[in-house]
Amino acid sequence: MPIEIYDTRKFAHEAKRRKNVFDTSRFHAWIHYYKVDQQDEMHCHNQDQTFQIVEGECTMSFPDGGKAVLGPGSLATITGGSFYQLHNTGGKPLVMIGTRSGSVKDTVKVEHGTGRIIDYAAEREAAGQPSA
Repeated sequence: MPIEIYDTRKFAHEAKRRKNVFDTSRFHAWIHYYKVDQQDEMHCHNQDQTFQIVEGECTMSFPDGGKAVLGPGSLATITGGSFYQLHNTGGKPLVMIGTRSGSVKDTVKVEHGTGRIIDYAAEREAAGQPSA
């Protein structure tokens, strides 16, 4: 179907995880659910991206020690190669919409400090599991 409509909050609370909702060679989008106090590692991607907070609070940290607190309606724009870490600091689930240039399969995630490539899609595929 060329057009799909999502109830972002309902979709996130039912899935309770990151779920890709659109993926083409030029662009992909996902709805992301972070549990209370959930955080990821400091990392970057090879593609430009955005995050929009729908519900909850996200603290975005940067390698220089800087932080930004994002709430509902906040939008973060991130150029490819910029390191950051996301942390749900709001005391309730965090729901975000993420978009990134390029396809999921062309996305590279790099861990800060080590340069290690983090590629969850390839790990899931190797284990015979569907990608998120």
